[in-house]
Amino acid sequence: MNKIILLFLLFIGCLTMKSQVILQPNTSSVYEFLDEMAQMKYIELNSAVKPYSRMFIAQKLQEIEEHQASLNKRQQKELAFYFQDFNKEFKPKGDFKKRKDLFFYKDSLFTFTVNPILGFEYATNKTGQYSHYWNGGEFYGSVGTHFGFYASLRDNGVSNILSAENHITTLQGANYKLNQGQTGGRSDYSEMLGGIYYSWKWGRLGIVKDNYTWGDNYHGANIRSNKAPSVGYIDFKINPVKWLELNYTHSWLVSDILDSSRIFIVNQQKREIYINKNIAANLVTFKPLKNLHVSIGNSIVYADDGVKPFYFIPIMFYKSVDHTYNSAGSNSLGQNTQMFMNISSRQIKHVHLYAAIYVDEISIGKVMDKDNSSNIFSTKFGFKINNFPIQNTYLIAEYTRTNPWTYRHQIESTTYASNSYTLGHYLGENADEMYVEGGFRILRGLKASLSYTLARKGPEHVYEIVNGNANVKGLPFMEKVVWKNQTIEGALRYEIINDGCIFAKVTLSNISGNDYYTPEFYRGNQTTISGGINFGF
Repeated sequence: MNKIILLFLLFIGCLTMKSQVILQPNTSSVYEFLDEMAQMKYIELNSAVKPYSRMFIAQKLQEIEEHQASLNKRQQKELAFYFQDFNKEFKPKGDFKKRKDLFFYKDSLFTFTVNPILGFEYATNKTGQYSHYWNGGEFYGSVGTHFGFYASLRDNGVSNILSAENHITTLQGANYKLNQGQTGGRSDYSEMLGGIYYSWKWGRLGIVKDNYTWGDNYHGANIRSNKAPSVGYIDFKINPVKWLELNYTHSWLVSDILDSSRIFIVNQQKREIYINKNIAANLVTFKPLKNLHVSIGNSIVYADDGVKPFYFIPIMFYKSVDHTYNSAGSNSLGQNTQMFMNISSRQIKHVHLYAAIYVDEISIGKVMDKDNSSNIFSTKFGFKINNFPIQNTYLIAEYTRTNPWTYRHQIESTTYASNSYTLGHYLGENADEMYVEGGFRILRGLKASLSYTLARKGPEHVYEIVNGNANVKGLPFMEKVVWKNQTIEGALRYEIINDGCIFAKVTLSNISGNDYYTPEFYRGNQTTISGGINFGF
């Protein structure tokens, strides 16, 4: 009996060996540094799933430190700079050169950090001026070796709405509130992020409200992007062996569709209730060779009938489950299911090659049929080169194509969207994009870049039934261009202290076509000068 108890205690000890999970916002500059180090083959990185946890980042920095003699001077300074923050995950308080925090506490059981969030951005062009301010705070910490928590609140105010549901932009959407109900006036919105996690040596389980992305990219993910406002979700991840990783989420989305049967009046005020909407998704990553990651997964957007417990099973093929519950008749419409795949290779030093495909519906027999192109999917492929042929430089080239009807569904409550913003690529259906970016980093924290974007969008097709069949098959790709964006942008960014930076941009843009997709501030030929300051995330 004593031996059984001892084995049980050893098992529990193994579960809790790995420390707490606290997600680091993927807007942090440390992501670019880790990406660069992975291209140099100093670390391995599954970059298809973000954000990373602070503990994961700290462990990768330790791995990079083992190659410190091979780093150039700028990279060595970058490493020391990030250690000022992420050494907090390992070392006792005061045992290292630490970043400045508003408040930091650490003992053998409990850690706690508090920091403010402050920022301002101003832009001007011939149309007018734009301003955006934000303020708030964040805290994060841990109890013991396996329980982590974090939260942040950011209040925002904008003079013009540049990322409404209809606007085609990489800016994240928001649930805007117009001041005093005046159209075109200054608008406010707030964003609350946070989560609690329990982690063990080979996995984690958390309840989170945050942004996450699936699919390698440098200018907008096409599998799961952060275009929509943050959502609440269950986050489950296991990594039982070095060559296998499973990521699973179950998210509560916002349908923006009123449930008329549940609307009621109280105290002469109408209580509006929206139709429930959820998404379950999994992504399994295999590593058949060193620095090669192959990820496959599927998801289902389901609505109208409450939460389904069987969608909490992280290893299911959800399309088949849907056939069991929602295909009683030949004309029965089920829920909205998707499949996706991502391949990432850093096997060539200095180079990251990647490709991602998101599939709504595919007919293998008609792949080559130009007159009846019934394949509904989005593809992305590209590369990034770091430190070749010149040290401290990089080059990105990326192409994305999304066929008609992708990310949409016949039933409005099960579209691949939340708060009326797509969960997929920011361009939406029937669109393509070529993106090129080059830059250099000569000093620690200083980044200069020049980018070119050519984005096009065709018409969005109206769903209708013809002779008992939907019109979503045989839709031609971009039979005409209804919106086009050509942009050249030069940018400077300098991170003065950890999480504190100044930035400036000059943007030459020519956006033509349907004005519905473009905020007035950016329509036509524009030269936009912008800059700002930010502390915190």
